[in-house]
Amino acid sequence: MTGTVGETYVAAIQHDLVDLEGATAVGVVRRPTGWFHGVVDENVPELGPPQELLDEVKERQEDLAMAGMCDSGAHNAAWEETDFEARYREHVDSDPEAQAALAELRDRVRDGEDVALVCFEGDDKRCHRHTLLEYIDVG
Repeated sequence: MTGTVGETYVAAIQHDLVDLEGATAVGVVRRPTGWFHGVVDENVPELGPPQELLDEVKERQEDLAMAGMCDSGAHNAAWEETDFEARYREHVDSDPEAQAALAELRDRVRDGEDVALVCFEGDDKRCHRHTLLEYIDVG
């Protein structure tokens, strides 16, 4: 029996906006805050975006916000301008630690475990966890 893989964001869990229905909450954050660990069952930092890419997006997002864009608009525009998704895919495809972490998650889902990928970005922001869903999908 194959498990399922879904995704959500940490604030949705904290505020009971999502029911994980027994799924293991797997953080995919490169550098989680201390409180993040209290919300998820585990964290797999190897599946977080590389720090340099995160820093570049954050800097661009701050510039766009200073120019008057709303937070989610600035985030999403910075994501596009930095070619975030393609660069994240390149990282996942070429990093042995990310590949090993993906293989382990795929095996767990194939073995029947339900998994929910968790990050910080709300539903109104682009997030790497959506890309990870494609990599882990065993259906």
